[in-house]
Amino acid sequence: MARVFNVTGSCNPKLHYMVDITRKLEEIRKLIDAGAYFTINRARQYGKTTTIKALAEFLKNDYIVISLDFQKIGNEEFESAMIFSSAFADYLVNTVRSGKSDNTGLDEDILNQLSMSAQHDSRFSLRKLFDLLSQLCKTAKKPIVLIIDEVDSATNNQVFLDFLSQLRSDYLDRLNRPTFQSVILAGVYDVKNIKRKIRPEEAHKVNSPWNIATEFNVNMSFSKDEIAGMLEEYEADTHTGMDTVKIAGLIYDSTAGYPFLVSRLCKLIDEKVAGTKDFPDRRTAWTEAGYVEAEKMLVHEKNSLFDSLTGKLIDYPDLKRLLSVILFEGKTMSYAAGNPSIEIATMLGFVKNVNNTVTVSNRIFEMVLYNQLLSEEEVNSAVYASALLDKNQFIQGGKLNMKLVLERFVAAFTELYKDKDDTFKEEMGRKYFMLFLKPIINGTGHSYIEARTRNMRRTDIIVDYHGEQFIVELKIWRGQKYHTEGEQQIAEYLDYYELKKGYMLTFNFNRDKKIGVVERYVGNKVLIEATV
Repeated sequence: MARVFNVTGSCNPKLHYMVDITRKLEEIRKLIDAGAYFTINRARQYGKTTTIKALAEFLKNDYIVISLDFQKIGNEEFESAMIFSSAFADYLVNTVRSGKSDNTGLDEDILNQLSMSAQHDSRFSLRKLFDLLSQLCKTAKKPIVLIIDEVDSATNNQVFLDFLSQLRSDYLDRLNRPTFQSVILAGVYDVKNIKRKIRPEEAHKVNSPWNIATEFNVNMSFSKDEIAGMLEEYEADTHTGMDTVKIAGLIYDSTAGYPFLVSRLCKLIDEKVAGTKDFPDRRTAWTEAGYVEAEKMLVHEKNSLFDSLTGKLIDYPDLKRLLSVILFEGKTMSYAAGNPSIEIATMLGFVKNVNNTVTVSNRIFEMVLYNQLLSEEEVNSAVYASALLDKNQFIQGGKLNMKLVLERFVAAFTELYKDKDDTFKEEMGRKYFMLFLKPIINGTGHSYIEARTRNMRRTDIIVDYHGEQFIVELKIWRGQKYHTEGEQQIAEYLDYYELKKGYMLTFNFNRDKKIGVVERYVGNKVLIEATV
């Protein structure tokens, strides 16, 4: 059976095209060899389960790996320590005996004791459970590595915190009492930050039951070279003639190596773009134009990852405000680890720390977030309604007339918001231009902001429409010298994109400003400049 790109469940190299994660497994193994207990906490669909399964196979010659999934333990089984202990023991024994985890070298008598206690001991406590687990570790012919996936499903339960405390206690006493070589907990939330009361009578004193955990710093995103390696395997099977290095670079630039996004883009090119009117086969699909089409499909599709992201904007209003400030106002925010909104945004995968600055994780997420945040304002936005009313005028012969877009935006913005103060215009100008642009290109083209130039003074919007690319620089007027420098910057930027024409939209709050659109040359580049 031919292999495919997979975005549902864990990946199997026999069935799916996969990035080679051997180096990542080697880094994780170093932690295990050192006897570390740690958490693999990454955002949703970041390849955690695939990594865990590959890790179990990677370790099997030197360790006994017992891999569990807490999604298979129901909420009712966390009602008390006795119920949980029985459920955990029963699940562990069944997993080992079903062959889902390697049972070679485990003492059958102790497995039987665990099973019997789970079924018949009405007072089976956590202490008794861990006594038997200690005996299992002592008699095992190889060190045991315990992996628990989806720990998020248990983090709200006191019993789970007690379970972590028992793991910690045995870890601290490991020189005297046999225990697991390594324990790995996997999930979105970092259970290292969960806290519990040390003693009920001292409610103000708290301590993390997982403060023994070693920091997990293995980079689980995919590099350009890793993506290219996967594409080379695909190319060996399909012979599309693609430039694997170039396509890998395009994928990386928009995803920053986020595993789900990488695989989804490849799957879209292979299964949705190929075979369409404009891309009749795989050879035409695996090109830059085919990639752009796949990116447009991805940004506008409904999938579980995007649903989760946008849902969190409702759950965490402060997170929504944080992202709006970064995306629309271009404000630079220092990465403060103690800031709850930044910590949540990082944990959920929205942002990352780049040179101690809060940065949206990747361009795909930026486009999805822009669409979501803008869509919430469409109904009540006069500037959106203005563009929607005249949107057919901006497409001429199947091509987008960007000069006309700027002319109409200047007229609409000047009329609609002439009574607003300058602070409002400076903060909202960029958002309103994107709202104006959205109904014009929606469904055929797409736009995104170039992260490298996003700041309070300058933002560059890249627009792709029917294979044609437009660079629109949005900026605040800061004087003629700065404006002239900006013209030179955009001319250099056009060289990077191999374009001859660029566009500039300047928000000028001087009373003697001249509103309108002019065309000028900067070197050998044509620059359409609009002022509002």
